Amino acid sequence: MGVLLRLENASFGYGGQRVLSGVDLALEPGEFLGIVGPNGAGKTTLFRGLLGLIAPLSGRVERAHVAIGYVPQREGLDALFPISVEEVVHMGAYGRLAGLRRLIAEERALVRNSLERVGLADLGRLPFASLSGGQRQRVLIARALMVRPRMLLLDEPTSGVDRAARQAIQSLLGELHAREEMTILLVSHDLSLLQASAREVLLVSEGRVVRRRTGELTPESLDPSFTSLGAG
Repeated sequence: MGVLLRLENASFGYGGQRVLSGVDLALEPGEFLGIVGPNGAGKTTLFRGLLGLIAPLSGRVERAHVAIGYVPQREGLDALFPISVEEVVHMGAYGRLAGLRRLIAEERALVRNSLERVGLADLGRLPFASLSGGQRQRVLIARALMVRPRMLLLDEPTSGVDRAARQAIQSLLGELHAREEMTILLVSHDLSLLQASAREVLLVSEGRVVRRRTGELTPESLDPSFTSLGAG
């Protein structure tokens, strides 16, 4: 398989106003890249451009015909809504709550498989609201796996969870990358997670995107908000 994503001098923004300019990127199968930068620098804009949710204002974007799984930064599900873990995962098959319906046998098997892959096979019947923050994040990763992705994009998956949950998510991503050769792009303020998982990062700052080795990053070299969040 060739390059999964290629950006050539691409610019992204909204209403004709550029947020990012001159983005060049070639993403190979099996890579694990972090995405870092100050708050408001354009990391989410870059993600939306990579996913095709926004069109480039200029330049060129090429995507291979592979499924992409996406885990957003914040989940919109109301924690009080009476929905089970299995139902949340099943939503990954069609993308929205309004489509809830009875699961067919093949989809049930895929739901079980997705939960097994994130280590939550025994929690499928529980209410989603009853889970811890870290467990919910793993359920959302299982939901993204429902599309059988070759590429997984995650936006701050360890935000707001405790140390044990961060370690569980780090282990899970490492397993998906190593055992299943999944390509992973990870936005995170967690410097320790990036240093343990990704060899390289895309540094988003001042409207530009620069590729760097993870070992070159230090908290002092980044935004103060990154320093405080990444220290734990």
